[in-house]
Amino acid sequence: MSSSSYSNSPCAACKFLRRKCLPDCIFAPYFPPEEPQKFANVHKIFGASNVSKLLNEVLPHQREDAVNSLAYEAEARMKDPVYGCVGAISVLQRQVIKLQRELDATNADLIRYACNEMPSTSTSHQYGSRRTGGQGGEGSSVDQNSGYYFPPHWNNDGHE
Repeated sequence: MSSSSYSNSPCAACKFLRRKCLPDCIFAPYFPPEEPQKFANVHKIFGASNVSKLLNEVLPHQREDAVNSLAYEAEARMKDPVYGCVGAISVLQRQVIKLQRELDATNADLIRYACNEMPSTSTSHQYGSRRTGGQGGEGSSVDQNSGYYFPPHWNNDGHE
């Protein structure tokens, strides 16, 4: 937090609004003179009066978080006026889903590779005779929701 009451320079809000920055300025701790664009964005989206009212209603220990949230949303609204930060969150969620699918597919490929590379002697000692044929061993499966591999003998679906 910086305060313009200890320096000669007015805070970014007072400078933008072309008014004198008083020692008890509600904006000064959160909009330092070095960050004029931060206040300009917040003012354009929410309005200085609304921000002032909000800061006066919020508990002092929560004001910095409130300003950071306003600044983030304002910047997002400048980039995407319709969706704001919700648009950015949606894009990120779609990327996570896409990457999760890629990871699941890669894990399934690794499991198929590992099943094809396992020596039949070690498998027969642990699990009984190994099923042959088919990629990944017939009867084996990968749960698409969890990505876990289920060996053939765990599948009790009657398709022995």
